[in-house]
Amino acid sequence: MGDIQGCLACLEGLLERAGFNPKNDHLWAVGDLVNRGPSSLETLRFCKSLGDNFRTTLGNHDLHLLAVAQGAKAPTNKDTLQDILNAPDRHDIFEWLQHQPLLLNHGDYTLVHAGIPPQWTLAQAKSYAAEVEAALRSPTMGRLYFRHMYGNEPRLWRNDLDGTDRLRLITNYFTRMRYCDAQGALEMNNKQPPSAGPPGYLPWYAHSNRLTRDNKIVFGHWASLNGSVGGEKNLFPLDTGCVWGGRMRLMSLTTENYIHQSCSQ
Repeated sequence: MGDIQGCLACLEGLLERAGFNPKNDHLWAVGDLVNRGPSSLETLRFCKSLGDNFRTTLGNHDLHLLAVAQGAKAPTNKDTLQDILNAPDRHDIFEWLQHQPLLLNHGDYTLVHAGIPPQWTLAQAKSYAAEVEAALRSPTMGRLYFRHMYGNEPRLWRNDLDGTDRLRLITNYFTRMRYCDAQGALEMNNKQPPSAGPPGYLPWYAHSNRLTRDNKIVFGHWASLNGSVGGEKNLFPLDTGCVWGGRMRLMSLTTENYIHQSCSQ
């Protein structure tokens, strides 16, 4: 599944179109289950109700919800999270969401929300994701993590980064990245498609020195790509802008075929 962002009706229509059977089939998502759409609480409840048949990576909006729930960040005027924050089952939902990973593997496929920077191997990406996941699941470190999660610095990976700077940059790579330079220095302000990208930067996946070119990577986050990466191999972009009036995309990990559902349906 691509980014759902609280668009439950669209998700249900897409799953019906795909013939999804919640007793036998497994649904994996690339994050951003919530925010901006009309039904974030109901989306979380639906996904959670699938039990072991549902897995998701964490997206930036999911982490933002958890930070707001922890009191580390105030909601913005664009957020549509209040129903979740007021829900009687909110604590169970937050506990469940906070135990989701930043990176998932299924056979030859790796699922992340935004991407993997060009200078990391897949093994390194797994290791660095595990560092943030351990912090999220720690009762003490989790609060510290959310208090320091926001910010665009540091922009470039160094092996000797430590503390909250290290965790913040890992998080930004996995959940916010679109553009970076060949060394992996992030450009965090441009959300446009590559035809209008910032000078001196390329999409994270387009660098010739990217160490995961032979790995199949499934990702979301970048709605303005509209599901296209310009012929790059082994990449499966799933965010096709459902919440912005586009479509929701589902991919079969058996056939690599896409199924789409318009939000207007």
